[in-house]
Amino acid sequence: MQIEAIAEAAAAGCQLIQIREKDLSDKDLAEFTRQAIAVARPLGARILVNDRLDVALATEADGVHLRATSLPAREVRQKVQQKGVEDFLIGVSTHSLVEAETAAGGGADFIVCGTVFDTPSKREFGQPLGLERFAAICQTVSIPVLALGGINLQNFREPLRLGASGIAAIGLFNNTESLSLTIKTLLEPTPI
Repeated sequence: MQIEAIAEAAAAGCQLIQIREKDLSDKDLAEFTRQAIAVARPLGARILVNDRLDVALATEADGVHLRATSLPAREVRQKVQQKGVEDFLIGVSTHSLVEAETAAGGGADFIVCGTVFDTPSKREFGQPLGLERFAAICQTVSIPVLALGGINLQNFREPLRLGASGIAAIGLFNNTESLSLTIKTLLEPTPI
């Protein structure tokens, strides 16, 4: 995501922005993260670095987002506390109730859970959870759950009605021409 798009997303009300630039060198990733923080934080958005605790701490990002196969959230929390960092968010990707409970019990602040709906980019992880299993996860864990996977403007309210605290998406935010409108639509109150 380009810095301009990050600024636009933050200005539209996006609260968490994850830096997932896997192909950048350590130095370039740190610089990109610093630029993202500079444009997003004044607008109220928090920046998380995907799976790179070292970069998140070095750049004073707001947190880190861990894959299900990363260091456990408990270990990350201990490292962060040892460094005296406060208000550091730890998010964890989860794909099952067991992973969700492990992340919640291990000190994660929130989980991203999915895939909820079928999406080509996540088929390697197997069948989607579906709404029933997703709802069970939301009801079981005591931390915020963000829905991921196949989320679009037609179905995003379904996981919210089932207890999701929000949504996470990649494809939904790819069109930078409609980014602000998309985010504003997502933030509209959910009808009962």
